[in-house]
Formats: sequence, C-alpha cells, structure tokens
Amino acid sequence: MNEHNERSEALAAQFIERTKARDITVGIIGLGYVGLPLAEAFIKAGVRVLGYDIDQEKVDLICAGKTYIKHISDDRLAAMNATGRMAATSDEARLADPDAILMCVPTPLNIHREPDISYVEQTTRVIAKYLRKGQIVVLESTTYPGTSEEIVRPLLEESGLKAGVDFAVAYSPEREDPGNPDFDTSTIPKVVGADSDPERRMAEALYATITTPFLVPNMKTAEAVKLTENIFRLVNIALVNELKVVFQGMDIDVWDVIEGAKSKPFGYMAFYPGPGLGGHCIPIDPFYLTWKARAHRQSTRFIELAGDVVMGMPRLVIETMAQGLSQKSQKSIAGARILISGLAYKKNVDDMRESPSLHLFEMLLERGAKVDFYDPHIPVVPHTRDHPEFNGLKSIEFTRENLAQYDAILISTDHDAVDYAMMVDVAPLIIDTRNALSEFVDTHGAKILKA
Repeated sequence: MNEHNERSEALAAQFIERTKARDITVGIIGLGYVGLPLAEAFIKAGVRVLGYDIDQEKVDLICAGKTYIKHISDDRLAAMNATGRMAATSDEARLADPDAILMCVPTPLNIHREPDISYVEQTTRVIAKYLRKGQIVVLESTTYPGTSEEIVRPLLEESGLKAGVDFAVAYSPEREDPGNPDFDTSTIPKVVGADSDPERRMAEALYATITTPFLVPNMKTAEAVKLTENIFRLVNIALVNELKVVFQGMDIDVWDVIEGAKSKPFGYMAFYPGPGLGGHCIPIDPFYLTWKARAHRQSTRFIELAGDVVMGMPRLVIETMAQGLSQKSQKSIAGARILISGLAYKKNVDDMRESPSLHLFEMLLERGAKVDFYDPHIPVVPHTRDHPEFNGLKSIEFTRENLAQYDAILISTDHDAVDYAMMVDVAPLIIDTRNALSEFVDTHGAKILKA
C-alpha cells in the first residue's frame, strides 16, 4: 500500500469511527427547504449541527426557535434548539469547525436555460479558505454530471490539501418533497457517490446516521441519478398535459381518463396535468442535462420537447379564461378583475419557487387584467429573486363579499384549506387547472371551465 492509500484509509477509518460514535459536527450551508430538514434529521440522530447561512435573519430566527418555512413549525425548531446540538451562524470562519460540510445552495438556470453554478462556486471557495484535514465536503444541490469532479474538487484543492488523501469529497442529491406527509428526510433513501472507496465509505457512514444510503460508483453517477428522477417526471407531466389538450378536443375529461387508468395495478403510474411547471426541481433540473449533453455532442430532443410542451400550458390556461369571459359575460381579459387562487407551486405548502402562478399573474397583467391573489399559506409575497415586482403583495381575505368582486377566479394551486363551496357559489366563472372542483361539476358546471 503506497503512502496516499495509507493516508486515505486512515482518513476514512478515523471519520467512520467518530461518526458511529456520533462524535462529529455536521455543517450545513444553506438553511432553506433542503438544509433545515437535513439539520433536523441529524439532530434527531444525536449528531451536532452547525447551520450556516448568509441571511442573518434566518440565523436569528433559528436561534430564537421561530420558523420561516410553513411546514416546519416553531415547535420543531424549538425542539432542535433544546437538544443543545443545534447552532446557527453567518460567520464563515466557523466552517473550519465541522467534520462534514454539506452544501445546500441554489442552482438555478439563467435566462438562456444554462446552469448558473455561481452559488456552488462561491460557496466552495469559502469552504476552501477554512478547509482542514479530516473533513468531508458533500454537494447536495442538483446539478449536471461532472460538477463535483470538475468544479468542486479542484476549487477545494486550491487550499493546498489533496482530495481523497487530506479530505474527502462526495455528492448526495437532496430528495426533499416539501409538505409530503408520507416521507421526510429520514425515510427517503440517500443516493451517495464518491470517486474513491475510502471517500465513498465516509459518505455512507455519514448518511447512515439519518437514513438508508444507496451507493453508486462515483460522483457524476450520483449527479445523473437526480437528473434522471426529475426528467422522468417532466416527460410524464408533459405527456399528460398533451393528452389533456387532445382529449378536450374529443370532449373527454382527462381527469376521468387518469382515474380509469389508475385502476390497472401494474404498468401505469398516474401523473396529473396543471397550469405549468413549478418547484425547484422539474422546471430546472432536466435542462442541466441538455446543456451538458451539448458539450458531448449529444442531443436531448425528447427532454427539450417535453419542456416545450409544459412551458406552453400557461398560455393555454389564459386562452381558456379569455374564451370563458367572452362567452359568459361578453368581457375580455383587458379590464377584467381576476383572482388567482394559490401562489405556491404545489398544494398545502408556502413554497413559491418557480411557481406557474407567478407566470400566470404576469401574463394576465400584460393583457390588461386587474389581478389579486388568495393563498392561505402565503399571506404576503416574500422576496423572490426572479419576480421582485410581486414582493410585499398581500393575499385578499377570503370572504363572500371579496369573491363577488371578481369576473373570474383562476385555481392555480389546489390547497385543501380553501372553501371551494363558497367559491363556486359566489364566482361567476372559475378556471380550474387542478380538478379541485370535481365534486361541484354536477351542480355548478356551467360556471366551471377546466384548463
């Protein structure tokens, strides 16, 4: 065994032994929808956590036991703090303290649908300033295959330390599903990839403290796993949205078709149409692969076509509304008062990332409508990177008097905490993109248009 192998094995052995004894500190960079639940999982497993975020307000709220994410309550934050194992900071110098550093930072697309890796690069450079021997650094942000190998590892090695010998690098994609009552961080298996066996075993030991690791051969394979999961969803969502349009032309309700298809116990998985793509994964992740594929002179026509199909859904929703207003009240969108029901990208959460509701809001404003929104989970629109024009906008109060003022209501997100019976009783026209009003079609079908 050569010197490098000996040092690699020693690095892994020491880390694994301390991890099994829960004698490590895990640093989590980015305390948002991914980082905060991850911190909670490690704390519940008896591991010390140092949360780092450049947003001092988030740090202060965590220290005070106050939540800023709807589905993570104050009580859960207070319980984390009560263990004595939770600390939060905006002081980057403290990144020298943890034994493991997990990066949960944004990886958006730019206006040309190209990966924006700037947050990963900036964060990695900060880590490199304080990197010490014995640490493991893991990227959890979704990205294209090769990011960890081609960007993260070289930037870390600018510290003068050598990956796989002095410190370890791995990749383990986040699999959070905010608001899903059936799964959380500790019940979702964790894909783990590293480019050497000692590093892979270190990452396996780390994540084994909170869930079941699933090992893949290297980091780029793990990066490809996450993209594959969300490309699968994109393609099937695009398919069912295209079927919706086709079946509408045949006077067939796609929602009835889906229910019938679901009765088959094998060979079919239900996906549902909607007003467009939303969330931090499906509108973004597939196009990381299309960008990387071009560098390898490969085409991704199927993925790009699926993206084009779904990106066209908001326009079809607006056209359905225009037709409905014209037929029901001889009005146009210009000058009409429109209420959007639901700003979040999915039901029962306050997560607005890439929400199609925001695109619909913009399109209606561009066509001259007077637009408000109601969302029981978002009383005030928080700061958003891509839609600063909506910052501070307030939800209306959901009353009969308020609802009666609108020419049409657009259901973009089907939250459970909405009184749909009142809505159908008062509103003259409702555009339902989520089949939220299925139980009212028989009694109020004349005012409901599915889109």
